[in-house]
Amino acid sequence: MRRVFVKKTKKPVSNYPITKLPNYQMAKAHLNRRYRFSASHRLHSDQMSDEENSAIYGKCNNPHGHGHNYVLEVTVSGQVDKNGMVCDLVELDECVQREVVTRFDLENLNMRPEFRDSVPTTENLCTVVYDILKREFPQAHLERVRLEETMMNAFEYNEIE
Repeated sequence: MRRVFVKKTKKPVSNYPITKLPNYQMAKAHLNRRYRFSASHRLHSDQMSDEENSAIYGKCNNPHGHGHNYVLEVTVSGQVDKNGMVCDLVELDECVQREVVTRFDLENLNMRPEFRDSVPTTENLCTVVYDILKREFPQAHLERVRLEETMMNAFEYNEIE
């Protein structure tokens, strides 16, 4: 007698429509996006003597300044919408590009009006970027801004609520 083997197939698993997923309306999801820009600065305060500036800022007080290839990480949060997203990525990317990257890319931060009354440390740059995005991107809750200056230095800012 000849045996015939029949391959048993499972029913295909269909993708559940978004409406069939569990209700996550009370949950908060986080989205992290990374951006890059380059800028230069000199850490120097006109309120201090050259000796004080040199003692506080060290080599970063070089009169000719120095540059960094910054990596900006933006974290936003919110409820997952009916499309399965915290926010529209295109809108977030356009906002960061328009309001942050084009503003600071290839710029000497000391010459920017944002630093007229402060030293353009990366910590201060972080707070400036946070304030800009908080004002310009209301589509999701801005959780934090992280700015990587070098492989060894990264700074993070989030508003105390």
